[in-house]
Amino acid sequence: MKKEKFYVDRIKQCYPNLHIYSAEMNDSGQNNDVLIANDSLVFRFAKYKEGIDHLKLEIEILNGIYEYVSLPIPRPIYKDFASKEPGRSFMGYERIDGQPFWRNLISTSKNAGHLQGIANQLAQFLNELHSIPVKKVVPTLEKETINPYNEISDLYVDFKIKLFPYMRDEAKRKTSERFEAYLSDGSHFNFTPCLIHGDFGASNILYSSDQNKITGVIDFGGSYLGDPAYDFAGILSSYGEEFLNMLTSHYPGIDHILKRMKFYKSTFALQEALFGIENNDVGAFNNGIREYR
Repeated sequence: MKKEKFYVDRIKQCYPNLHIYSAEMNDSGQNNDVLIANDSLVFRFAKYKEGIDHLKLEIEILNGIYEYVSLPIPRPIYKDFASKEPGRSFMGYERIDGQPFWRNLISTSKNAGHLQGIANQLAQFLNELHSIPVKKVVPTLEKETINPYNEISDLYVDFKIKLFPYMRDEAKRKTSERFEAYLSDGSHFNFTPCLIHGDFGASNILYSSDQNKITGVIDFGGSYLGDPAYDFAGILSSYGEEFLNMLTSHYPGIDHILKRMKFYKSTFALQEALFGIENNDVGAFNNGIREYR
């Protein structure tokens, strides 16, 4: 049975009055399969057992922060978590118009004013997101115990145990030096944790070329209490430092967290490889480890 039919049947089981006349699989994310129904509805199905709880938390986050942010975000309409089996739990919402804001859309733009407007939109959104009163809006997250040092230290341990066997000696040496230097500087952990998007990169930022503006932000499955610099690392990774600097007028102080941003950016590929090896996702592993072999 094709995935499309399986997922459509699953939706109809839960919502028999919802007429689905077209369905197609979209590019799947790391944690979810994505089905587009009727060209207007997005359904995300958890691919892994642990992803079911992430999907539940994402719904709580989306419902909680909607009124706090200026850019459109998904509004969950459909959901079902009766089954604990991967591929059966889902959430659904109306599709947000736009295409991913890929880097080439910046490099080909001839209008500096349009780019500054886009930068302002993104900076304002992050400022709003990072200022959300988590205890009031997402109480489940507020209960988490945050230890920024341990998070980086644990990530380093995972890299050494699970990824170093696949990496060339020089790559292992440089990775170790980078982590040990970062962990030895206590100033890197002097920040107030806040709600972050967690995957604030080009594929999750939607853009309209007709309107020359950002039309929405999607995929809050990686949201958690963390370092606001992590979201800016996504901007840095996707668009480069020149564009990042354009965000400062609406989010002052970006230059003061640049070291943290660059460190986080340096871990992204290996984090993808780690996800791949932990979830038997060969594509993610190969893509992440490629430059380190």
